[in-house]
Amino acid sequence: MAKIRHDNTSYRTHGELPVIGSRAPDVSLVNIKMQNVSFANWMGKRKVLNIFVSIDTDVCAKSVIEFDRLAADIDDVAMLMVSYDLPFAHKRFQEEHELMNVIGLSAIRHAGFGENYGVQIIDGPLAGMFSRAVVVLDENNTVVHQEHLEDISSEPDYGAAFRALGIEVDD
Repeated sequence: MAKIRHDNTSYRTHGELPVIGSRAPDVSLVNIKMQNVSFANWMGKRKVLNIFVSIDTDVCAKSVIEFDRLAADIDDVAMLMVSYDLPFAHKRFQEEHELMNVIGLSAIRHAGFGENYGVQIIDGPLAGMFSRAVVVLDENNTVVHQEHLEDISSEPDYGAAFRALGIEVDD
């Protein structure tokens, strides 16, 4: 169980992030076309999972925009943006900001993502939502990097996520 902070109050999450070197739990999420997807949709690709509370919060929005910018010239990495937001919200946000390199994914239809990834907030006003985390997987879905941000108003270490894949970015 991880402890996170929001507005100077501590909350708990269910479980822990998958450990580096472990095989990532497979997921079933909903894309912006309302289709169920899993890691099989990105077979053979490396993956960056940017997990967050809501696309409609400032820091979460900024992280999605920054991951899109940093992934502009990287073709072999799937940039998966995961929250409990509705697929419509992910689609609206991507269109409003003309994002081309990220994939918005919603956990609305499939319970268990937050528990399997240790990001499900279990108490306080954000209970049920996801805490802020980044999990990076190689092409075989092995965890090569993970970061669980203690303060959900903080941005992730973008450079560390890409460096875990051997990619240097200008962050």
